[in-house]
Amino acid sequence: MTFPMVRIAADGEHVDGKTFLDAMSRIATAVHVVATDGPAGLGGATMTAVASVTDAPPTLLICLNHGSTANALIKANGVFCVSVLPAEARALAEIFSGRTGLHGRERFTAGVWSPLVTGAPALDGARVAIDCHVSGVSEVGTHSVIFGAVAAVRTGADGPALAYLDRAFASLA
Repeated sequence: MTFPMVRIAADGEHVDGKTFLDAMSRIATAVHVVATDGPAGLGGATMTAVASVTDAPPTLLICLNHGSTANALIKANGVFCVSVLPAEARALAEIFSGRTGLHGRERFTAGVWSPLVTGAPALDGARVAIDCHVSGVSEVGTHSVIFGAVAAVRTGADGPALAYLDRAFASLA
């Protein structure tokens, strides 16, 4: 079996952005709402770029576009909570992705939210909510990689998770 090659980068070059995004769309990933609240205000965004960094001390990272309102709010507030969405939360993912026209506080009228240790909102009914203090930020290209020291974890019910694959939402059992 042979596989088509879209583009091979020469030494010192990079694959173009579209090729990279097309490749990343083939990787199934969990869907999250990352939310923050504090002196700078309430905000949140749907995202897939969430990863564990280490368990000693418990740390995770999120990646947000520089143009995202949530990016500036999280940095200014110094806290965020990652709510891992259950499969039935597709509408909420759409709202926090900006596809419905709701902005800022309006987005939080969907779902039930409660603050954890840091004061950042956690989605009631999330598969898990991971509450963090910002412990570092690295600027890479168009995005901020924001590291979070885990302050609290709230585990929700078992069941299918909302996933993103081939640029579409899907249920992942």
